[in-house]
Amino acid sequence: MDFKTMYENKLTTADEAVKSVKSGDWVDFGWCVTTPVALDAAMAKRLPELTDINFRGGILMWQPEIFQIEEPAKHMTWNSWHMGGIERKAIAQGFSFYAPIRYSELPRYNRDSKTPSNVAMFQVAPMDEHGFFNFGPSASHMAAVCERAETIIVEVNENMPRCLGGFEESIHISKVNMIVEGDNPAIASMGKSAPATAVDEAVAKYIVNEIPNGACLQLGIGGMPNAVGSLIAQSDLKDLGVHTEMYVDAFVDIAKAGKITGKKKNIDNGRQAYAFAAGTQKLYDYLDNNPECMSAPVNYTNDIRQISALDNFISINNAVDIDLFGQVNAESAGTKQISGAGGQLDFVLGAYLSNGGKSFICMSSTFTQKDGTVKSRINPTLSNGSIVTDTRANVHYFVTEYGIVNLKGLSSWQKAEAIISVAHPDFRDELIAEAEKMHIWKQSNKR
Repeated sequence: MDFKTMYENKLTTADEAVKSVKSGDWVDFGWCVTTPVALDAAMAKRLPELTDINFRGGILMWQPEIFQIEEPAKHMTWNSWHMGGIERKAIAQGFSFYAPIRYSELPRYNRDSKTPSNVAMFQVAPMDEHGFFNFGPSASHMAAVCERAETIIVEVNENMPRCLGGFEESIHISKVNMIVEGDNPAIASMGKSAPATAVDEAVAKYIVNEIPNGACLQLGIGGMPNAVGSLIAQSDLKDLGVHTEMYVDAFVDIAKAGKITGKKKNIDNGRQAYAFAAGTQKLYDYLDNNPECMSAPVNYTNDIRQISALDNFISINNAVDIDLFGQVNAESAGTKQISGAGGQLDFVLGAYLSNGGKSFICMSSTFTQKDGTVKSRINPTLSNGSIVTDTRANVHYFVTEYGIVNLKGLSSWQKAEAIISVAHPDFRDELIAEAEKMHIWKQSNKR
Protein backbone atom coordinates (compact mmCIF):
# COMPACT_ATOMS: atom_id res chain seq x y z
CA MET A 1 0.00 0.00 0.00
CA ASP A 2 1.40 3.38 -1.03
CA PHE A 3 0.84 5.55 2.04
CA LYS A 4 2.35 8.63 0.40
CA THR A 5 -0.19 8.46 -2.41
CA MET A 6 -3.01 8.00 0.11
CA TYR A 7 -1.67 11.02 1.98
CA GLU A 8 -1.67 13.20 -1.13
CA ASN A 9 -5.18 12.08 -2.05
CA LYS A 10 -6.53 12.98 1.41
CA LEU A 11 -4.61 16.24 1.80
CA THR A 12 -6.81 19.32 1.76
CA THR A 13 -7.05 22.81 3.20
CA ALA A 14 -8.53 23.64 6.58
CA ASP A 15 -11.25 25.73 4.91
CA GLU A 16 -12.31 22.80 2.73
CA ALA A 17 -12.13 20.31 5.59
CA VAL A 18 -14.50 22.20 7.89
CA LYS A 19 -17.18 22.20 5.20
CA SER A 20 -17.94 18.69 6.45
CA VAL A 21 -19.45 20.23 9.61
CA LYS A 22 -23.20 20.84 9.40
CA SER A 23 -25.67 22.55 11.73
CA GLY A 24 -26.59 20.30 14.65
CA ASP A 25 -23.36 18.28 14.47
CA TRP A 26 -21.30 17.03 17.40
CA VAL A 27 -17.65 17.86 16.81
CA ASP A 28 -14.79 16.38 18.83
CA PHE A 29 -12.09 19.04 19.13
CA GLY A 30 -9.17 17.02 20.47
CA TRP A 31 -7.82 17.08 24.00
CA CYS A 32 -5.46 19.46 25.75
CA VAL A 33 -2.43 20.18 23.51
CA THR A 34 -3.95 18.36 20.51
CA THR A 35 -6.83 20.85 20.19
CA PRO A 36 -6.65 21.93 16.52
CA VAL A 37 -5.21 25.28 15.46
CA ALA A 38 -5.58 25.71 11.69
CA LEU A 39 -8.90 23.85 11.74
CA ASP A 40 -10.05 25.99 14.67
CA ALA A 41 -9.39 29.16 12.67
CA ALA A 42 -11.26 27.77 9.69
CA MET A 43 -14.10 26.59 11.90
CA ALA A 44 -14.40 30.07 13.40
CA LYS A 45 -14.91 31.51 9.91
CA ARG A 46 -17.57 28.91 9.14
CA LEU A 47 -19.46 29.02 12.46
CA PRO A 48 -21.53 32.18 11.78
CA GLU A 49 -23.24 30.24 8.97
CA LEU A 50 -24.21 27.40 11.33
CA THR A 51 -26.38 26.78 14.39
CA ASP A 52 -26.36 24.31 17.25
CA ILE A 53 -22.82 23.02 16.77
CA ASN A 54 -21.81 21.00 19.84
CA PHE A 55 -18.07 20.84 20.43
CA ARG A 56 -16.47 18.38 22.84
CA GLY A 57 -12.97 18.72 24.31
CA GLY A 58 -11.19 19.72 27.47
CA ILE A 59 -8.21 21.25 29.28
CA LEU A 60 -7.86 24.03 26.74
CA MET A 61 -4.36 25.50 26.69
CA TRP A 62 -5.30 28.61 24.68
CA GLN A 63 -8.48 30.40 23.74
CA PRO A 64 -9.80 28.84 20.54
CA GLU A 65 -10.89 31.17 17.76
CA ILE A 66 -14.34 29.58 17.82
CA PHE A 67 -14.74 31.21 21.26
CA GLN A 68 -13.99 34.63 19.77
CA ILE A 69 -16.70 34.90 17.14
CA GLU A 70 -19.54 37.37 17.65
CA GLU A 71 -22.20 35.94 19.97
CA PRO A 72 -20.86 32.36 20.07
CA ALA A 73 -23.85 31.14 22.11
CA LYS A 74 -26.05 31.64 19.04
CA HIS A 75 -24.00 29.12 17.08
CA MET A 76 -22.34 26.66 19.43
CA THR A 77 -21.88 25.01 22.80
CA TRP A 78 -18.57 23.92 24.26
CA ASN A 79 -19.01 20.72 26.26
CA SER A 80 -15.93 20.15 28.40
CA TRP A 81 -14.79 16.91 29.95
CA HIS A 82 -12.48 18.91 32.23
CA MET A 83 -12.62 22.67 32.72
CA GLY A 84 -9.81 25.16 32.83
CA GLY A 85 -9.59 28.92 33.22
CA ILE A 86 -10.46 29.63 29.59
CA GLU A 87 -13.57 27.48 29.75
CA ARG A 88 -14.66 28.94 33.09
CA LYS A 89 -14.79 32.41 31.52
CA ALA A 90 -16.88 31.05 28.66
CA ILE A 91 -19.51 29.74 31.10
CA ALA A 92 -20.51 33.33 31.84
CA GLN A 93 -21.04 33.90 28.12
CA GLY A 94 -23.57 31.09 28.03
CA PHE A 95 -21.91 28.62 25.68
CA SER A 96 -19.55 26.55 27.86
CA PHE A 97 -20.78 23.64 29.98
CA TYR A 98 -19.14 20.92 32.04
CA ALA A 99 -19.90 17.28 31.26
CA PRO A 100 -19.51 15.33 34.53
CA ILE A 101 -17.85 11.95 34.11
CA ARG A 102 -15.02 9.96 35.64
CA TYR A 103 -12.20 10.50 33.19
CA SER A 104 -11.54 6.75 33.04
CA GLU A 105 -15.02 6.24 31.58
CA LEU A 106 -14.47 8.39 28.48
CA PRO A 107 -13.35 5.59 26.13
CA ARG A 108 -16.38 3.45 26.93
CA TYR A 109 -18.66 6.47 26.79
CA ASN A 110 -17.48 7.24 23.26
CA ARG A 111 -17.82 3.64 22.13
CA ASP A 112 -21.31 3.27 23.63
CA SER A 113 -22.60 6.79 23.01
CA LYS A 114 -25.88 7.34 21.20
CA THR A 115 -24.44 10.67 20.03
CA PRO A 116 -20.99 9.86 18.62
CA SER A 117 -19.07 12.67 16.98
CA ASN A 118 -20.16 13.54 13.48
CA VAL A 119 -16.72 15.03 12.94
CA ALA A 120 -13.47 14.61 14.91
CA MET A 121 -10.64 17.08 14.28
CA PHE A 122 -7.40 17.26 16.21
CA GLN A 123 -3.63 17.72 15.92
CA VAL A 124 -1.32 14.76 15.34
CA ALA A 125 2.37 14.08 14.78
CA PRO A 126 3.52 13.55 11.16
CA MET A 127 2.70 10.21 9.56
CA ASP A 128 5.35 7.51 10.08
CA GLU A 129 6.60 5.04 7.47
CA HIS A 130 3.86 2.60 8.43
CA GLY A 131 1.05 5.05 7.78
CA PHE A 132 0.29 5.96 11.41
CA PHE A 133 -0.40 9.41 12.85
CA ASN A 134 0.56 9.53 16.52
CA PHE A 135 -1.86 11.24 18.92
CA GLY A 136 1.06 13.04 20.58
CA PRO A 137 0.84 13.39 24.37
CA SER A 138 -2.94 12.84 24.34
CA ALA A 139 -3.74 9.17 23.79
CA SER A 140 -6.42 9.61 26.44
CA HIS A 141 -9.71 8.63 24.75
CA MET A 142 -8.88 9.58 21.16
CA ALA A 143 -8.86 6.06 19.70
CA ALA A 144 -12.36 5.51 21.02
CA VAL A 145 -13.51 8.84 19.54
CA CYS A 146 -12.13 7.83 16.16
CA GLU A 147 -13.83 4.44 16.23
CA ARG A 148 -17.26 6.10 16.22
CA ALA A 149 -16.69 9.40 14.42
CA GLU A 150 -18.27 9.66 10.98
CA THR A 151 -15.53 11.94 9.62
CA ILE A 152 -11.96 12.15 10.93
CA ILE A 153 -9.78 15.16 10.08
CA VAL A 154 -6.19 15.24 11.30
CA GLU A 155 -4.09 18.40 11.46
CA VAL A 156 -0.42 17.51 11.11
CA ASN A 157 2.03 19.41 13.29
CA GLU A 158 5.73 18.68 12.81
CA ASN A 159 6.40 19.89 16.36
CA MET A 160 4.05 17.37 17.96
CA PRO A 161 6.10 14.84 19.96
CA ARG A 162 5.73 11.22 18.93
CA CYS A 163 4.67 9.52 22.13
CA LEU A 164 5.23 5.80 22.15
CA GLY A 165 2.89 3.41 23.86
CA GLY A 166 1.82 0.11 22.48
CA PHE A 167 -1.90 0.49 22.03
CA GLU A 168 -4.40 3.21 21.12
CA GLU A 169 -1.73 5.89 20.78
CA SER A 170 -2.18 6.47 17.03
CA ILE A 171 -4.52 6.26 14.03
CA HIS A 172 -3.79 4.74 10.63
CA ILE A 173 -4.17 6.80 7.47
CA SER A 174 -6.69 4.30 6.12
CA LYS A 175 -9.11 5.43 8.85
CA VAL A 176 -8.56 9.16 8.24
CA ASN A 177 -10.87 11.04 5.88
CA MET A 178 -8.95 14.30 5.47
CA ILE A 179 -5.47 15.60 6.25
CA VAL A 180 -4.64 19.25 6.88
CA GLU A 181 -1.13 20.62 7.21
CA GLY A 182 -1.06 23.54 9.61
CA ASP A 183 1.65 26.10 10.30
CA ASN A 184 3.40 23.79 12.76
CA PRO A 185 2.93 25.95 15.87
CA ALA A 186 4.94 25.19 18.98
CA ILE A 187 3.14 22.79 21.30
CA ALA A 188 1.25 24.75 23.92
CA SER A 189 3.16 25.12 27.15
CA MET A 190 1.72 25.40 30.63
CA GLY A 191 4.72 27.48 31.51
CA LYS A 192 7.01 26.85 34.43
CA SER A 193 5.28 26.25 37.72
CA ALA A 194 5.43 29.07 40.21
CA PRO A 195 8.14 28.57 42.82
CA ALA A 196 7.00 26.37 45.68
CA THR A 197 5.71 28.33 48.64
CA ALA A 198 6.60 27.58 52.25
CA VAL A 199 3.18 25.93 52.57
CA ASP A 200 3.83 23.76 49.49
CA GLU A 201 7.17 22.67 50.87
CA ALA A 202 5.73 21.87 54.30
CA VAL A 203 3.03 19.68 52.77
CA ALA A 204 5.57 18.01 50.47
CA LYS A 205 7.82 17.04 53.38
CA TYR A 206 4.98 15.25 55.15
CA ILE A 207 4.17 13.26 52.03
CA VAL A 208 7.72 12.39 50.95
CA ASN A 209 8.36 10.90 54.37
CA GLU A 210 5.58 8.39 53.61
CA ILE A 211 7.02 7.24 50.27
CA PRO A 212 9.11 4.02 50.27
CA ASN A 213 11.78 3.02 47.80
CA GLY A 214 10.28 1.26 44.80
CA ALA A 215 6.96 3.12 45.07
CA CYS A 216 4.86 3.83 41.98
CA LEU A 217 3.82 7.48 41.64
CA GLN A 218 0.80 9.43 40.43
CA LEU A 219 0.97 13.21 40.65
CA GLY A 220 -1.91 15.59 40.04
CA ILE A 221 -1.59 19.01 38.53
CA GLY A 222 -0.74 22.04 40.70
CA GLY A 223 1.83 23.57 42.97
CA MET A 224 1.74 21.05 45.78
CA PRO A 225 2.15 17.87 43.68
CA ASN A 226 4.96 19.62 41.81
CA ALA A 227 6.58 20.57 45.13
CA VAL A 228 6.39 16.91 46.13
CA GLY A 229 8.02 16.00 42.82
CA SER A 230 10.85 18.49 43.37
CA LEU A 231 11.48 17.13 46.85
CA ILE A 232 11.49 13.55 45.53
CA ALA A 233 14.07 14.55 42.91
CA GLN A 234 16.31 15.83 45.72
CA SER A 235 15.67 12.88 48.04
CA ASP A 236 17.44 9.55 48.55
CA LEU A 237 14.49 7.61 47.16
CA LYS A 238 15.28 5.11 44.40
CA ASP A 239 13.73 2.67 41.93
CA LEU A 240 10.50 4.63 41.66
CA GLY A 241 7.87 3.90 39.03
CA VAL A 242 5.26 6.05 37.28
CA HIS A 243 1.64 5.20 36.48
CA THR A 244 -0.34 8.39 36.20
CA GLU A 245 -3.21 10.16 34.50
CA MET A 246 -1.30 13.32 33.66
CA TYR A 247 2.42 13.41 32.98
CA VAL A 248 3.88 16.65 34.31
CA ASP A 249 7.30 18.33 34.41
CA ALA A 250 8.00 17.02 37.90
CA PHE A 251 8.31 13.48 36.51
CA VAL A 252 11.00 14.65 34.09
CA ASP A 253 12.97 16.14 36.98
CA ILE A 254 12.61 12.95 39.03
CA ALA A 255 13.66 10.80 36.08
CA LYS A 256 16.68 12.96 35.22
CA ALA A 257 17.71 12.78 38.88
CA GLY A 258 17.98 9.00 38.42
CA LYS A 259 15.12 8.18 40.77
CA ILE A 260 12.87 6.43 38.23
CA THR A 261 13.72 2.94 37.02
CA GLY A 262 10.30 1.27 37.18
CA LYS A 263 11.96 -2.05 37.91
CA LYS A 264 9.73 -2.66 40.94
CA LYS A 265 6.53 -2.27 38.92
CA ASN A 266 4.35 -5.38 38.88
CA ILE A 267 3.01 -4.42 35.45
CA ASP A 268 4.60 -2.38 32.65
CA ASN A 269 7.95 -3.03 34.27
CA GLY A 270 10.46 -0.32 33.45
CA ARG A 271 7.92 1.93 31.76
CA GLN A 272 6.24 5.18 32.78
CA ALA A 273 2.55 4.94 31.87
CA TYR A 274 0.37 8.03 31.37
CA ALA A 275 -2.88 9.06 29.62
CA PHE A 276 -1.92 12.59 28.59
CA ALA A 277 0.79 15.14 29.21
CA ALA A 278 1.12 18.91 29.36
CA GLY A 279 3.94 21.09 30.58
CA THR A 280 6.97 22.91 29.27
CA GLN A 281 9.02 22.14 26.17
CA LYS A 282 11.35 20.17 28.45
CA LEU A 283 8.55 17.67 28.98
CA TYR A 284 7.68 17.35 25.28
CA ASP A 285 11.33 16.83 24.37
CA TYR A 286 11.62 14.14 27.03
CA LEU A 287 8.53 12.25 25.84
CA ASP A 288 9.38 12.41 22.13
CA ASN A 289 10.30 8.90 20.88
CA ASN A 290 11.16 7.85 24.43
CA PRO A 291 10.53 4.08 24.72
CA GLU A 292 10.62 4.31 28.52
CA CYS A 293 7.43 6.40 28.48
CA MET A 294 4.16 4.63 27.72
CA SER A 295 1.32 6.67 26.21
CA ALA A 296 -1.88 4.73 26.88
CA PRO A 297 -5.65 5.23 26.91
CA VAL A 298 -7.18 6.61 30.08
CA ASN A 299 -9.34 3.54 30.69
CA TYR A 300 -6.04 1.71 31.21
CA THR A 301 -4.05 4.25 33.24
CA ASN A 302 -7.01 5.13 35.48
CA ASP A 303 -8.45 1.64 35.79
CA ILE A 304 -8.68 0.81 39.48
CA ARG A 305 -7.66 -2.78 38.68
CA GLN A 306 -4.41 -1.63 37.04
CA ILE A 307 -3.64 0.86 39.80
CA SER A 308 -4.26 -1.71 42.55
CA ALA A 309 -2.00 -4.24 40.80
CA LEU A 310 0.98 -1.96 41.45
CA ASP A 311 2.55 -2.40 44.89
CA ASN A 312 3.21 0.69 47.03
CA PHE A 313 1.15 2.91 44.80
CA ILE A 314 1.37 6.56 45.89
CA SER A 315 -1.33 8.97 44.69
CA ILE A 316 -0.93 12.71 45.35
CA ASN A 317 -3.68 15.19 44.47
CA ASN A 318 -4.91 18.68 45.31
CA ALA A 319 -8.34 19.74 46.53
CA VAL A 320 -10.33 22.95 46.93
CA ASP A 321 -11.76 22.28 50.38
CA ILE A 322 -12.89 19.62 52.83
CA ASP A 323 -15.56 19.46 55.51
CA LEU A 324 -15.51 17.95 58.99
CA PHE A 325 -17.21 14.82 57.71
CA GLY A 326 -14.22 14.20 55.44
CA GLN A 327 -15.95 15.04 52.15
CA VAL A 328 -13.47 16.41 49.61
CA ASN A 329 -14.34 18.92 46.91
CA ALA A 330 -11.66 19.14 44.24
CA GLU A 331 -13.62 20.68 41.38
CA SER A 332 -15.86 23.60 42.27
CA ALA A 333 -16.25 26.75 44.35
CA GLY A 334 -19.82 26.28 45.45
CA THR A 335 -21.79 26.11 42.20
CA LYS A 336 -18.94 27.62 40.15
CA GLN A 337 -17.24 24.87 38.17
CA ILE A 338 -13.44 25.03 38.42
CA SER A 339 -12.11 21.83 36.88
CA GLY A 340 -13.76 18.40 36.89
CA ALA A 341 -13.97 14.98 38.46
CA GLY A 342 -10.98 13.79 36.44
CA GLY A 343 -9.41 10.64 37.79
CA GLN A 344 -8.89 11.65 41.40
CA LEU A 345 -11.39 9.18 42.84
CA ASP A 346 -10.03 6.35 40.68
CA PHE A 347 -6.57 6.87 42.14
CA VAL A 348 -7.85 7.29 45.69
CA LEU A 349 -9.67 3.96 45.42
CA GLY A 350 -6.94 2.17 43.48
CA ALA A 351 -4.11 3.27 45.77
CA TYR A 352 -5.92 1.94 48.84
CA LEU A 353 -6.36 -1.44 47.14
CA SER A 354 -2.66 -1.53 46.27
CA ASN A 355 -0.37 -3.59 48.50
CA GLY A 356 1.23 -0.87 50.65
CA GLY A 357 -0.51 1.86 48.66
CA LYS A 358 -1.45 5.30 49.96
CA SER A 359 -3.39 8.24 48.56
CA PHE A 360 -2.85 11.80 49.73
CA ILE A 361 -5.27 14.70 49.37
CA CYS A 362 -3.36 17.90 50.05
CA MET A 363 -4.22 21.57 50.35
CA SER A 364 -3.21 24.74 52.11
CA SER A 365 -5.22 25.19 55.29
CA THR A 366 -6.38 28.68 54.23
CA PHE A 367 -6.76 30.97 51.24
CA THR A 368 -6.88 34.76 50.96
CA GLN A 369 -9.78 36.49 49.24
CA LYS A 370 -9.36 39.51 46.98
CA ASP A 371 -10.23 41.84 49.85
CA GLY A 372 -7.47 40.35 51.99
CA THR A 373 -9.76 38.24 54.20
CA VAL A 374 -8.24 34.89 55.17
CA LYS A 375 -10.63 31.95 54.92
CA SER A 376 -10.25 28.35 56.04
CA ARG A 377 -10.33 25.60 53.45
CA ILE A 378 -11.55 23.30 56.21
CA ASN A 379 -15.19 24.03 56.95
CA PRO A 380 -17.98 22.44 58.99
CA THR A 381 -19.80 21.49 55.78
CA LEU A 382 -19.07 22.09 52.13
CA SER A 383 -20.53 25.27 50.67
CA ASN A 384 -23.95 25.04 49.06
CA GLY A 385 -23.57 23.53 45.59
CA SER A 386 -20.05 22.22 46.14
CA ILE A 387 -19.27 18.93 44.43
CA VAL A 388 -18.12 15.91 46.42
CA THR A 389 -15.21 14.54 44.40
CA ASP A 390 -14.05 12.04 47.04
CA THR A 391 -16.61 10.73 49.50
CA ARG A 392 -15.89 10.60 53.21
CA ALA A 393 -15.68 6.81 53.02
CA ASN A 394 -12.83 6.88 50.50
CA VAL A 395 -10.32 9.49 51.66
CA HIS A 396 -7.10 7.99 53.02
CA TYR A 397 -4.48 10.59 54.03
CA PHE A 398 -5.26 14.29 54.31
CA VAL A 399 -2.39 16.80 54.45
CA THR A 400 -2.00 20.52 55.15
CA GLU A 401 1.03 22.54 56.20
CA TYR A 402 0.03 21.72 59.81
CA GLY A 403 0.28 17.97 59.54
CA ILE A 404 -0.82 14.71 58.01
CA VAL A 405 -3.73 12.55 59.22
CA ASN A 406 -5.02 9.14 58.18
CA LEU A 407 -8.81 9.41 57.93
CA LYS A 408 -9.56 5.87 56.78
CA GLY A 409 -12.05 4.05 59.01
CA LEU A 410 -12.36 6.76 61.64
CA SER A 411 -15.65 7.35 63.40
CA SER A 412 -17.25 10.75 62.71
CA TRP A 413 -15.94 12.26 65.96
CA GLN A 414 -12.44 10.87 65.35
CA LYS A 415 -12.48 12.18 61.80
CA ALA A 416 -13.56 15.66 62.88
CA GLU A 417 -10.83 15.69 65.49
CA ALA A 418 -8.17 14.61 62.99
CA ILE A 419 -9.20 17.14 60.36
CA ILE A 420 -9.35 20.00 62.87
CA SER A 421 -5.89 19.05 64.12
CA VAL A 422 -4.40 20.09 60.77
CA ALA A 423 -6.55 23.20 60.31
CA HIS A 424 -5.06 26.65 60.73
CA PRO A 425 -4.88 27.34 64.52
CA ASP A 426 -6.92 30.54 64.13
CA PHE A 427 -9.96 28.53 63.01
CA ARG A 428 -9.78 25.48 65.27
CA ASP A 429 -11.96 26.73 68.11
CA GLU A 430 -14.65 27.80 65.67
CA LEU A 431 -14.52 24.41 63.95
CA ILE A 432 -14.77 22.60 67.28
CA ALA A 433 -17.85 24.62 68.19
CA GLU A 434 -19.47 23.71 64.87
CA ALA A 435 -18.53 20.05 65.29
CA GLU A 436 -20.27 20.07 68.67
CA LYS A 437 -23.43 21.51 67.10
CA MET A 438 -23.39 18.77 64.47
CA HIS A 439 -22.90 16.06 67.16
CA ILE A 440 -19.59 14.85 65.77
CA TRP A 441 -17.48 15.90 68.75
CA LYS A 442 -16.91 14.12 72.05
CA GLN A 443 -16.13 15.87 75.31
CA SER A 444 -13.03 13.71 75.51
CA ASN A 445 -11.74 15.02 72.19
CA LYS A 446 -8.52 16.99 72.27
CA ARG A 447 -8.81 20.75 72.45
